[in-house]
Parts: sequence; C-alpha cells; structure tokens
Amino acid sequence: MRPVSVRRTARLGACIAVAAGLLTAGLAASASASAEEQSDQLWIQAPSEQNLLLGGSGGGAPQSRALDIGLYHDNDNFTVTDGRLSVDISGVAGVADVTWPDNCAPSGTTAVCSVPEVPTIGADYTPQVNLTIRAADGATAGAQGRITYAAVATGGPSGTLEAPLDSFDTTVTVATGPDLSLAEIAPVKGALPGSAHTVPFAVTNKGGERSEGFTATLTASYGLDFVNEYPECTYETTGGDDYAPMTHATCTFDQVLEPGDTYGLPEPMQVALAPHALAERLDISVEPGNGATDLADEDNYTIATFKAVNTADFEAKGARVTGGAGETVTAELGFRNNGPAWLGNLGSGDPVADVDFTVPEGVTVTSAPADCEPRTLSGGYHPQRTGAPRYVCSLPYWALPDTARSFPFQLRVDRVVADATGRVVLTSGGPGGTFPFDPKPENNTAKVMVNATPEA
Repeated sequence: MRPVSVRRTARLGACIAVAAGLLTAGLAASASASAEEQSDQLWIQAPSEQNLLLGGSGGGAPQSRALDIGLYHDNDNFTVTDGRLSVDISGVAGVADVTWPDNCAPSGTTAVCSVPEVPTIGADYTPQVNLTIRAADGATAGAQGRITYAAVATGGPSGTLEAPLDSFDTTVTVATGPDLSLAEIAPVKGALPGSAHTVPFAVTNKGGERSEGFTATLTASYGLDFVNEYPECTYETTGGDDYAPMTHATCTFDQVLEPGDTYGLPEPMQVALAPHALAERLDISVEPGNGATDLADEDNYTIATFKAVNTADFEAKGARVTGGAGETVTAELGFRNNGPAWLGNLGSGDPVADVDFTVPEGVTVTSAPADCEPRTLSGGYHPQRTGAPRYVCSLPYWALPDTARSFPFQLRVDRVVADATGRVVLTSGGPGGTFPFDPKPENNTAKVMVNATPEA
C-alpha cells in the first residue's frame, strides 16, 4: 500500500488508466483475504512537494498556502483511534513560516497533532491536520527545505499502529512565477436530456509573474455534447474496447494574464445533455503558456457535473441447458443495458455492475471466464478457480445503451437433478447493491436451469 494524494475528485481519464488493472488486482488480493483480515497499516497522507510564492515583481507580502496532512489506515475491520502526527519543521528554518492549527501542540520546531479517529481511505476522506505555510521574510526564489512526519495510533491487530519511519516528507520550495487557478463549478441536478447548460469558465493568475497565454484542456463524458466550438480549440472523440467514449478539446489562448488578472471566454461555454445522458461530467484544466511551470497546480483543475433525469434498464441474462450425467454443457450468462441511458463510473473506475452467479445443484464448474472470481456460497474466498458454488463476474466501468456482455461457464453434470436451478443477480457497490436509476429492478435477477422439465 502506498500513500495517496487526495484531490477534489479523481480526474476523468485518470480513473480509466487504473480501471483495467482493478480486476486483476482484486483477484490476486482475494488469495490472501484471510491474512488481510488480521493485518493493518497506518499511513500519512502528505504532498511530496509544496511551492511557496514570493510577493511577485510588483512587491507585496508572500501569499499563505494550505498544507494539508492526514492519517489513514488500511483495514476497516479495525477501529483506529488516538492518532498522533509528529511534524518537524526544523528543515525549513529561514525558508518558510508555519502556522499551527488548534489540534497541534507545538514545541520549538516540532509539533504533535491529534487525530482522534483515524479512518480508512474513501470518497469522503479529508486530511485532518491543516497547516498554513508562507515564504519566510527574507527568503529568496530557489530557497528549499524539508518538513518531515511520523505517526502512531491505537488499534490494529497488536493494539498499536505506526507509520513507516522516514517515509513521509514535503519538500518546500520558494518560487515566483504564474499560478493559474480555476474556480469550483456548482453541480447541476435534475437536468433533462436534450437541455443545454452554460458552464462558467474563468481562469485567474494568482501568482507573482505574468502568464504568457495559457492552454485549457476540456474532457466531456459520453452524454455531453459541446454546443459551441472555439477557433482556439481542436476537438477529437476517443473510446473503444478499453475506454468509455469521450470528447476532448485542447485550446490555446494567447491572452497574457498579469498577476491578479482573470480571463473569461469570448463567448459563454455551453454543453447539451444527449438523450442517453445520466451522470455526466466536464473536466477542465489549465496550464501556463510558453512552457512556464505553474507554481501550485492543485487548483488548475475543476469539474462541472450534471445529473440527468433518465433511466437505464439493467437486465440479467440466465440460461437453460440440458445434459446427461458426465456430460459438460455451456451456460451463457450475461448482462444487458436496455437503456435509454448509459452509465459510466468515471470518478471511481468501479464496475457498473457485478454478475453474481450461484451454481445449480448437481453440476460442477469446470471452466469460468477470466473476469469471474470464485466464491464460497456465503461470498467468501474460494481457493480454486473451478468447482466453486458461486462466482462474481465484474463488468467494465461503463455500459452504453444496448451493451450486452456474456460470461460462458462450462458445467459438468455430475448427477441429473430435474429442474436444478441457480441464479444470476446483478449487484452494484452502492447502498443495498441496487441501481437507483433502473426502472425495472425485477429483471436484475434471472434463473440458470439445468435439465428443466417442460413445466418449469
């Protein structure tokens, strides 16, 4: 497990790059599931680098910046409390001044910060220790130092957890240059397919030096269309077997942004929700022009989200097969999105659904698809790929309207049982494993029958 960098939300495309590896990682991890239930590790979440701005060529006081540090642990089977984060700022003497929050007790150049409850990482994770840092008086561009961290907490298998020593630090650098920033965009909810919406776009230079133009990158999910196009932008559509369809725009603007300047587009940006829209997003990022490096890129990125009033009918596909004792038959199980909407888990990269197959009585699975994980009947770890009583098959992170996916299982008939019945159930990672957008939840379940009688 490695420390994570927490941003406002995962970038569209970044989740896609890892989604293809999630299933493989999950299958490998299941082999040691029992051991993991009894292990845990404490981690420190901290940025590896932090730039501090001087006052700029026009003078003025250096700007203060947030330095957010957090604790988390791996295993939610354990409750972890009384986290104590030690922060050592001796390495930035003369480079930076630090203001401590109320949950830190400073002593000289160190402080111990209290984290009463240490969580696991999740969508709602927030760093618990919020320092304020600025360039020290008299510091010059290029000055550099290092803040180091250590942490312990109560909990875990042995009762005490400790973060790996000498593994977490933040390199602080005093610099000057452009610092472009995008404002947050309020989410749009209850939008109708076909409706058009204005997306506020304004980029501000919060740095101490001018930006000689800038580049903006826009990425629209499959259910969004650009209503107006700009001559400064080039547009392309991507997607395929491994990635969800999306539209990219790369825009180059010559507008010079002096420190404090804000630039808006010559014409308001508009997007329209397609008939298949459901949960859409437009990702926007900017960077300075002329090869300059942005001094603090954490605010160079924002997302406009759109929740459409639409439905997607997810349907489970069962099978009926016949075979005598000793014969092997193929049961084609599956999933279909009857639409009209598509679905993409663009922020998380999680599967849009899992196909959960319970094996009928009297047969043995002799071959299962690679995307299907063997389970015990109660859903626990099963050590063998074949012969499990239950399998969970993961779908990709997106499903377009009319998308169908088949999972062929080879079943050996050990003994003939009339009307032997298993089932296929579609589940999600959400509350209750259901799909709130699905208008027909009754077809999320289907039968798998072996040697069905005419009356069945």
